Amino acid sequence: MSKARFRKAALALPGVIEGAHHGHADFRVGKRVFATMGYPDETWGMVKLTPDQQAMLVDAEPAMFRPVPGAWGKNGSTNVKLAKVDRVTLRSALDMAWRNVAPKSLLASIETP
Repeated sequence: MSKARFRKAALALPGVIEGAHHGHADFRVGKRVFATMGYPDETWGMVKLTPDQQAMLVDAEPAMFRPVPGAWGKNGSTNVKLAKVDRVTLRSALDMAWRNVAPKSLLASIETP
């Protein structure tokens, strides 16, 4: 997975804009960051998951995912190894992270009845 594909997948989600967070590209919905690129270095991305979601992904795909070191990781921030993650798995992780922070009004507008 390239940084360009990570960016494209993140920006494909509804209402997402790209910004910067601590000197790294970030992806936001409703002013809240759900993913970043370039931390701890250019070979990694990050998705903002719940601790349960993080545990599920790290247990299932330890070559692709790891908790961010420190308190951020304990709260669900999860590194994504770009060279290892496939397109489908990345989209799933980005979608979870996006749903975790998206405004309820946006979520309601895309849900099917």
